[in-house]
Amino acid sequence: MTTFDSARAYIFDYGGTLDTAGCHWGKVLWHAYQKVGIAVTEQQFREAYVHAERTLGANPIIQPTFTFRKTLEVKLRIELEFLMTSGYWDVGEQEYKSCHGRLLDEVYGGVCREVAHSREVLEQLHSRYPMVLVSNFYGNINEVLREFSLQHLFVAVVESAVVGVRKPNPQIFRLGVEALGMQPQEVIVVGDSFYKDIEPAKKLGCHTVWFKGEGWTEEHYDEQLPDKVIADLAELIG
Repeated sequence: MTTFDSARAYIFDYGGTLDTAGCHWGKVLWHAYQKVGIAVTEQQFREAYVHAERTLGANPIIQPTFTFRKTLEVKLRIELEFLMTSGYWDVGEQEYKSCHGRLLDEVYGGVCREVAHSREVLEQLHSRYPMVLVSNFYGNINEVLREFSLQHLFVAVVESAVVGVRKPNPQIFRLGVEALGMQPQEVIVVGDSFYKDIEPAKKLGCHTVWFKGEGWTEEHYDEQLPDKVIADLAELIG
């Protein structure tokens, strides 16, 4: 494990890293479905999740002014409507509206709690290091940062929908390094996705910290590749 002696700055991922404690968003939503009591199988949910991601990726549904709560409201609506039209979930309009509202409150409440913890850690790092955010997002990440009072912590934001490059392409991390005005070996990249964050950042020459939470699959990764593996963002302080 490196001591990061040459590191002078941080690059953070957003989704899954700062908002869900390293847990894949698909798993976060599935657990919420179970808690609310939506009677579908995990495989049916996974189909709905993938459908919603593809729909949002291919269509300009999410506007730059959308808060995260609004984004989540739209995403959940697309998922639930898919489950209904696919015949997986047979409910009336009132039950649909009730479940949608309870899901939204459950998930958004959890995100607010996790982001508050992340903000405490980032505030401490911010006093010592310049930081950049690099994220695959829908074009509204700056509005989301304002929503959660995170915008002042980053000297720059590199968002896939804006720059036209998506992870796992290492070029998106190069843009983050260039925004810091540094060399890759001077930067620590922190992310929850092994193949979207750790592997491309390492290929670029950055130090890497894997925020290891519950993954979307059971795939096992080489934990010797990242310089550090953490289970809580607070482990970055010390």
